[in-house]
Amino acid sequence: MNSEGAPAPRYALYYAPRPGEGLAVTASQWLGRDPETGQARALRPVPGVAMERLIEITAEPRLYGFHGTLKAPIALADDATERDFLDAVGRFAAGGRTFAVPGLELAEIWGFLALVPAVRCSELQDLADCCVVEFDEFRRPADETELARRRGAGLTPRQDELLVRWGYPYVLEQWRFHLTLTTRLPDEVERSTMAALLRQRFGGFTDRPLPVNDLCVFRQPGPGRPFVVLARFRLGGGRRVSAEAWRAA
Repeated sequence: MNSEGAPAPRYALYYAPRPGEGLAVTASQWLGRDPETGQARALRPVPGVAMERLIEITAEPRLYGFHGTLKAPIALADDATERDFLDAVGRFAAGGRTFAVPGLELAEIWGFLALVPAVRCSELQDLADCCVVEFDEFRRPADETELARRRGAGLTPRQDELLVRWGYPYVLEQWRFHLTLTTRLPDEVERSTMAALLRQRFGGFTDRPLPVNDLCVFRQPGPGRPFVVLARFRLGGGRRVSAEAWRAA
């Protein structure tokens, strides 16, 4: 809650493909929402999958928008403003540089399907690590309810240590970059079916470099509300590029 008692927005640092890029278009078609504009779009029917089930399968990644997490969502500390946060992200991005992940592949992570790096990318790991540490001063500390919720998933001692220190258990050496495409799919047959479909749907984006050109700030205005792109900062570019600017370009 903010000082007026309203739910506080949350902010996250994500990788997201640029608007108009093939991966961004295909992902928004698959998930049924474009996080750049916030606009929903009709899901494309999938043979053998009921539309109601397809909506369920894509519901969670649709809420967050197609992305790869660099710093998980946070509520801002009481003495920090949105402008403070954006200014700090802009300065940080200006000192960075673009790079490319050598290639992607489809993988299962904790029961859901996602695109992940085919090989370790040290530049990507370094960027995520720096985002976690550099912007921790803006994070409102997790309360006991949030800590209990995270621990309910079953954490290792190291993950619990990271949760207490950084507000999220899957950071630093516990972090794994992933572009989520489904919710958790406990049924092995269904998961296999969806994996075959997604390998076909996203086959044009695997086994090729993934350019990482921007650091994106996503914003969630309140609980249960969809995340949207608030701003993009070109790595090494020295200036903020708003979502509106990308749409107008």
